[in-house]
Parts: sequence; C-alpha cells; structure tokens
Amino acid sequence: MATIKTNAVRKLDAKKIKHQVYEYEAPEGFLDGVSVAKATGMPVERVYKTLVTQGTSKEHYVCVIPVAEELDLKKAAKHFGEKKIEMIPAKDITVVTGYIKGGCSPIGMKKQFKTAIDKSAENMDQIIVSAGKVGLQMELAVSDLLSAANAELADLIVEKQ
Repeated sequence: MATIKTNAVRKLDAKKIKHQVYEYEAPEGFLDGVSVAKATGMPVERVYKTLVTQGTSKEHYVCVIPVAEELDLKKAAKHFGEKKIEMIPAKDITVVTGYIKGGCSPIGMKKQFKTAIDKSAENMDQIIVSAGKVGLQMELAVSDLLSAANAELADLIVEKQ
C-alpha cells in the first residue's frame, strides 16, 4: 500500500529522517488526541498533539505536548518571550498552517514558526505526532523531530495537582 504523502512526510523523506506512518480510521468530526492514541493502538503517553498559538506580538508559535495534557499558556508565553499567548481560533488553523484541525503536524507548515516540544519527550526515544492529515500519525525519534521542526524542548504543560 502506498503511503500518503503529506508535507510533513515529504519533508522527512527529503531529510532522510527515519519515521513510521500509521493510518487509522477517523470518524466524521473531531477526534481528540487520547482517542487518536486508542485508534492507533499506541500508548497515550507517547502520542503528542500540535497546538498553534499567537502571542501579544501577533507572532505564531507551535507547542507540541502529550495528548492527555493541557498547555500552560503562561509557561509557553515565558518560553517564547511573550507577555501573553493564546490558542488561535480553530477556524484560523488552515490559513496559518496549511493543515486542518485534527491533522496539524509540527513539520511542514506553510511557514516555519518557533516551535517547542514539551520536555516530557526528552525521556522517550520516539514519539508520535500528526503526519499532517486526519487519520495519519507518524512515529519518529525525538531528536529527529526536534531537528525537522527546528524545535526546542521546554516546560509547557499544566502541573498536575
């Protein structure tokens, strides 16, 4: 079966970065990240979601965090040197990134945005992120994701009480 080629997959292929693509049956409508992990049969703690934010400066930033966690907007703002950061409206995702909601990959967006991956990823060899299309995930080494997305590790998630 031929692998679906999204911008993210093409970029990894071009850089000769080893990755594994997984397809899953995506129901109509939005599927949250925990459901995606279950649909792919992957451990929830290894599946990460891509969130697009905008700072007070109007710059966009990408945060990649575990699917079961919540982005700490204050930590993200501090990391990116912004006074305040907010999630962009879902309707703006395609215009800003070139991807659709639920299929936004940290690799291969229309423009290279400053990107941070939650530091929880540093304890793993590989993580799973969107491959750029609903129903498509990809697994790759954390070091390769950091390189391909031109990202840094940062403390980005809300602390559990």
